[in-house]
Amino acid sequence: MENNFQIKRDQNIMTVTGTGKVKVIPDMVVIRLGVLTSGDNLSSVQEENARISQAVLESLNQIGITDLATFQYLIDKIYDFQNGIRIDRGFSVRHIFEIRTHMIDMSGIIIDTAVSMGANLVELISFEVSETETYYLEALSLALTNGTIKARSIAEKFNAKLNPIPTRIIENTSPSVSPSRTFLREDIVTTPIEPGATSIEAFVTLEFSYS
Repeated sequence: MENNFQIKRDQNIMTVTGTGKVKVIPDMVVIRLGVLTSGDNLSSVQEENARISQAVLESLNQIGITDLATFQYLIDKIYDFQNGIRIDRGFSVRHIFEIRTHMIDMSGIIIDTAVSMGANLVELISFEVSETETYYLEALSLALTNGTIKARSIAEKFNAKLNPIPTRIIENTSPSVSPSRTFLREDIVTTPIEPGATSIEAFVTLEFSYS
C-alpha cells in the first residue's frame, strides 16, 4: 500500500495511511508425505499401500508424532498410449498424510523416518505461525502509530492544529500470514531445512480533523 495522504480543506479532514510490520519466527511445521504404489491388481496395490502406510504411521508415532491425518487418498487407472492405442497399465494408489507439529527441529527426522519405512512421496513442507492474532495486533498498533505520526508531521508543516483522536479508522487488513517458507516436492533435495522468519503486516487508513 502506498504511503499517501489527502486533505479535504472544505471539511477540515486529513486522511493518512499507516503501516505496521512484525517479524515472526514460525513455531509450527506442516508436512505432507505419503506412499504411492502401483501394479496390475488393484487389491494387491491397495494392500501394499496400506501395509507401507501403517509402517510409516507406527514409526512416526514412535518418535512422538501423533498429530497426523490422511490428507488425500486416490485410486487411479494407469494408461499408456502407443501408436494412438490406449494400453491399460494397471492401477496406482496414492495415500498422503498431513503432519502438524511444533517440533520444528524434527522436520528432517520426520522425513527421514517416514522415507526409511517406505514413504516415497514428500509433497510439501510449510513453516507457519500458529498464533497470528497476537502478532497482528502488535502490527496493527504500529500501523496506527505510523499513521498518527504522519498526521502530526503534516499538521506541523502547514501550521494546523490537529485533533489527536482520529474521526475515522479503517482497518485494511485481516490477521493472516503467509508461511515463512514453503517447500514443494521439487524443492526438497536434502533433509536439513530451516524455517527462516516471516512478516505479519497491518494497514490502516486514518481520518483526522484539524483547524
